[in-house]
Amino acid sequence: MKGPVLVIGASGNVGGAAARSLLDAGLPVRVAGTDPGALRRRFPTAEAVRLDFLDPATFDGAAAGAGALFLLRPPPISRVGPTLNAFVDAAARHGVGHVVFASVAGADTNRLVPHHRVEQHLRTGTVPWTILRPGFFAQNLGDAYRTDIATDDRIVLPAGDGRAAFIDTRDIGEAAAVILADPHRHAGNGYLLTGPQALSFTDVARLLTGALDRPIRYEPTTAVRYLWHLRRRRTPLTQALVQTVLHTGLRHGQAEQVDPTLPRLLGRPARTLEQYIGQHRHLWSASPPAP
Repeated sequence: MKGPVLVIGASGNVGGAAARSLLDAGLPVRVAGTDPGALRRRFPTAEAVRLDFLDPATFDGAAAGAGALFLLRPPPISRVGPTLNAFVDAAARHGVGHVVFASVAGADTNRLVPHHRVEQHLRTGTVPWTILRPGFFAQNLGDAYRTDIATDDRIVLPAGDGRAAFIDTRDIGEAAAVILADPHRHAGNGYLLTGPQALSFTDVARLLTGALDRPIRYEPTTAVRYLWHLRRRRTPLTQALVQTVLHTGLRHGQAEQVDPTLPRLLGRPARTLEQYIGQHRHLWSASPPAP
């Protein structure tokens, strides 16, 4: 690979896990975001550059010299054409050799999620690609659901009795590093990535109850009420709509499949949700976690 792997979203769970795994694998890494200083502090051995998907003037500087790209969609970005897709085109002009796109499970057929349009753009482009389609993140418990768990001892979702094979984002990062260490082997493939067990949110509440030594309950709700709940939490509208669509899909079994691809890529079993909860009990204390 000529040049570093350019990692998008390294300040978050998935991008951060990818950057750490790539560095651990000995690959050169360039992290990109709107606050390069914060990225340098988080990843002192990586190059940090400014990239703002809403400012095309930052595209060329971020992409120039990169050998590969780890791409994801930041939650606030809904219009992927002039943002993510335009950046992929800029990376192609600068000769990037491979794109790994962290999409979502079902995005290959679900036109309602923005990731679908990014996948289609990659398929019709000139740069070799690999698409990762992870299911529901274990880390959702520590961010999207954290406030409800920490302050109200509950999980509120429009998921009904649906189950999800929760995946730890650290495993997604390691899978990306495996792929980018040998990109030709994985070019043109789309991988469904799941955790090792499909759990209902009643099961999740039971695991939290055992780990936190206080009762946590699951409260199923309707899509409309969940959307209103997110908006009251000041979740941006586009992000709230995507979350509602994805969680409502759980009722129809859209995330319950347990797929063997992830352990095959990693050469070991995938992390379990119980392991994640046990390692992160501090996140659900009544007081917010330290920054």
